[in-house]
Amino acid sequence: MNITLNGDSRRVPQGTTATDLVNKLGLAGRRFALEVNGEIVPKSEHDSFEFRSGDEVEIVHAVGGG
Repeated sequence: MNITLNGDSRRVPQGTTATDLVNKLGLAGRRFALEVNGEIVPKSEHDSFEFRSGDEVEIVHAVGGG
């Protein structure tokens, strides 16, 4: 199925969870926000949240600085 990830079309297997995507992107253990179709998906729901075809996904990384 296809989702849009940060503006780019991306093919992922049916049943892909937020945790699956985070791991595939190498973001496990890093600080980021995950938004799907304009709604934040809390980290506590990443294991159970499954993407649907056509979802608009935004991942924003926290960047330190001063």
